[in-house]
Amino acid sequence: MGLADLHLHTTESDGRLSVTELIDVVASSGAKVFSITDHDTTNGLDKAFDYLKRYPELKLVPGIELSADIENDEIHMLGYFIDYHQIAFQDKLSAFRDGRKIRAKMMIEKLSHLGMDITWDRVQEIAGEGTVGRPHIALALVEAGYFKVPKEAFANHLNRTGLAYAEVPKISPQEAIQLIKSVGGVAVLAHPYEIVDMTKWVKILKEDGLDGIEVHYGAYDSNTIEHLLRISKAYDLIPAGGSDFHGLGNPGEILPGSVGTPLETFERLERLAI
Repeated sequence: MGLADLHLHTTESDGRLSVTELIDVVASSGAKVFSITDHDTTNGLDKAFDYLKRYPELKLVPGIELSADIENDEIHMLGYFIDYHQIAFQDKLSAFRDGRKIRAKMMIEKLSHLGMDITWDRVQEIAGEGTVGRPHIALALVEAGYFKVPKEAFANHLNRTGLAYAEVPKISPQEAIQLIKSVGGVAVLAHPYEIVDMTKWVKILKEDGLDGIEVHYGAYDSNTIEHLLRISKAYDLIPAGGSDFHGLGNPGEILPGSVGTPLETFERLERLAI
């Protein structure tokens, strides 16, 4: 049975493989369908569709991952089948990316006060043309010798409760759903187990138009998947999923195409977009 890996990142945001490199890996993985869901950007999608001519057996779903604020936490929303060329949509994404730059500079300053000196210029170099994100800061910290692998930088410093965390205003999860639907997309709640009061928010967001929830995600074990499947059925949400691959070099990172949505479930998502 084939899978649809519907959560993948490239160098256009905080992944470490280029669009073309990622597609090559997906093509060798056995996945039949995939989605590039970079943070706050669709800049790699045109290139991806062009490169995909080499792999006529693969289906690419245009996607996005948006960050949204809730009290004392954040929610990430995935959008699939989006008509990403719409100008108003791209203007919104540009504003979100500007906010990410402001946050990164604030976090670098906080790290300096903690005795961890990295520069904005170096973080930008690591990000390249992509959307600046916390993984780029983590990679700079590893490069400077403060941590061995990027996930160590998140544990006490870069996560939401970390010593160097900084925040800039984001949209609400309801606004993220509305933005995705404004360009014909299907809205899916990303990595739900990271959300405080998950069930409460699933109920709220279902009423606000949420279409699906990530169930088959990353390293979720069988018990977690079964729990999320029960939640998806209880709230009539499509159980989607993907690897959330970034290629950061963390030990045991889940590879593209190894985790994802069963194809028959993917077809339910696809029908919503028609």
